[in-house]
Amino acid sequence: MELSFENKFNIEVGVTEVEREINNLKDIAQSRKSDIEVLKKCFSMIDLTTLNTTDGYERGKLFADKVNQFPEHFPGMPNIAAICVYPSLVAAVKENLSASNVKIASVAAGFPASQTFLEIKLSECKIALEQGADELDVVISVGSFLEGNYFTVFSELQQIKEVAENAKVKVILETGALPSLEDIKLASFLAMETGADYIKTSTGKLEPAATPEAVYVMCLAIKEFYEKTGRKVGMKPAGGVSNSYDTALFYTIVEQVLGQEWLYPGLFRFGTSRLADVLLSDILGKEIKYFSQASSSKY
Repeated sequence: MELSFENKFNIEVGVTEVEREINNLKDIAQSRKSDIEVLKKCFSMIDLTTLNTTDGYERGKLFADKVNQFPEHFPGMPNIAAICVYPSLVAAVKENLSASNVKIASVAAGFPASQTFLEIKLSECKIALEQGADELDVVISVGSFLEGNYFTVFSELQQIKEVAENAKVKVILETGALPSLEDIKLASFLAMETGADYIKTSTGKLEPAATPEAVYVMCLAIKEFYEKTGRKVGMKPAGGVSNSYDTALFYTIVEQVLGQEWLYPGLFRFGTSRLADVLLSDILGKEIKYFSQASSSKY
């Protein structure tokens, strides 16, 4: 079934042009990887993530405790944007999180494969919200998308957004599984047309995860969508974002394509389990293991 957005937006991507622009932006990013103010701003946009098979209540509590105590240990640093967990850990985070302005994000809707029934996807989203989630991170039905069944993907995301009501929905495209940059752009427009509040590169469970090319093309789609609809959609690189250079590069791509107004947690997030300590270490000039050693009071 053809959807109107396929004719409404420009799906074409100039691969050579994308590569050329990214190479130019890499030079800017290289100079920014040691820029303390840029790194602090990037830190404030982190969705601190734990998505392990072994996670339980205590893991959720420890993450909340670490975030609560962060300002005491690191005065002058902004806190992270959100804690991102499996639905079963939302209650643990909610019960223990006291840090102001830190959101609770839950992966949902059959994460990470999205290979379950729509009724279960909607139910999981609803329960996660009832447990205290402020935001939902959901994956498109990649198999349906690759088969050209865009209506199924569109309909599912639209129903998830209806269940979410005022909660933010981040739609994961799983860009590493999409064959071309044109597919990434098409999936971006599809997700945004359903009401997605952010579009996100990856689950972190497949390779490649977040790449400069995918992020650049997604930002191009966000820009065109904003120009044609007047609605700003956020961007979330996720998966493999684990050093200051990559962080600075993604920051620079968003800045140069979308503008300064996108450079805050309401429109820009990083999904990562490792980046927080890396940025802290580079900002403070010494090795920090505050979040990675969640079971210890030392950092």
